Amino acid sequence: MAMKKDAREFLAQLLDAPSPSGYEGPARRVWLARVADVADETSVDVHGNAIATLNPGGSPRVMLAGHMDELGFQIHHIDDNGMLRFRPIGGHDMRQLTGRRVLVHTAKGAIVGVIGQRPIHLIRDRKTHNAPKYHELWIDCGFADGKEAKRNVDIGDPATYQESFAMLRGEIAVARGFDNRAGAFVVAEVLRALKGAKGLKAQVTAVATVQEEIGLRGARTAAYGIDPEVGIAVDVTWATDNPGGEARVIGECKLGAGPVLTRGPNINPPLYDMLRTAARRGKISLQHRALPAGSGTDANAIQITRAGVATALLGVPQRYMHSPVELCHLGDLDATVRLIAGTIRQMKPTTSFIPE
Repeated sequence: MAMKKDAREFLAQLLDAPSPSGYEGPARRVWLARVADVADETSVDVHGNAIATLNPGGSPRVMLAGHMDELGFQIHHIDDNGMLRFRPIGGHDMRQLTGRRVLVHTAKGAIVGVIGQRPIHLIRDRKTHNAPKYHELWIDCGFADGKEAKRNVDIGDPATYQESFAMLRGEIAVARGFDNRAGAFVVAEVLRALKGAKGLKAQVTAVATVQEEIGLRGARTAAYGIDPEVGIAVDVTWATDNPGGEARVIGECKLGAGPVLTRGPNINPPLYDMLRTAARRGKISLQHRALPAGSGTDANAIQITRAGVATALLGVPQRYMHSPVELCHLGDLDATVRLIAGTIRQMKPTTSFIPE
């Protein structure tokens, strides 16, 4: 079943909003506009997390988290030739940077540039040359000299890849920011799915979190402020249905086969069981991943907030993570929305999340 038109338009707008960690304003505005007509309360905290609550005062208190920040770059030096030196925001694959078009986001608007390096002909040892180092790269916007560059670009301005949302075949889409606008999309759409739901007991707070790519920072402060009893984080996870997949290492995962439910110490067992039950009742296909440690996701920060939170982690299958061409299946996003909404409908004030 194809994703609804309005949801797809929201997803495309969210994915195309340039918002590297610490500069999430464009994505935040798109996200808040989507939930404004369904949430009972919306706010932005001092850290920049976008927060929307349905059924305030309900029980249990449920927090849904999907981070809206993406990888990017930050300008830290402008040389006399007008070349912009940069540092990474988040964990990039250095092999993919050279020759990419980027947008430098300035107070005067976005400026197109390219990431340049020394031509391959002039690299002395081509056989051993692999990934370049940051000091070997620069952004070239075509400025005549450093003076022109400094009139247009400020130190600290962010940059992102110049890649936008596009559909491939069927329901497979490509974008530079599925990690993790997919999660931010899902938690917003869960609110829409639960709006007006009969018998809803829980207070549901969806959060588009900030600064996940540099240390789960937004989820940590948001969870402390919201003080949830239950937390469900939505992030992307590695698909293995491609030549670079390592199913025997990380477990099998396919695009279009449904959300991935994680099991391990980061996951509350009763909540895990509730998600499995909701999937069965809703006839939603599930994939499973074992994780014998804390995860590198917002679920980790949420679980250990205050005196602890009953936490679960759902993954949207993705190919080519941390690249400008991340692929997801839109059906997996829809299925994740239905799964979370169905699970929350099961929750009552008397529901226990104490493990046996």
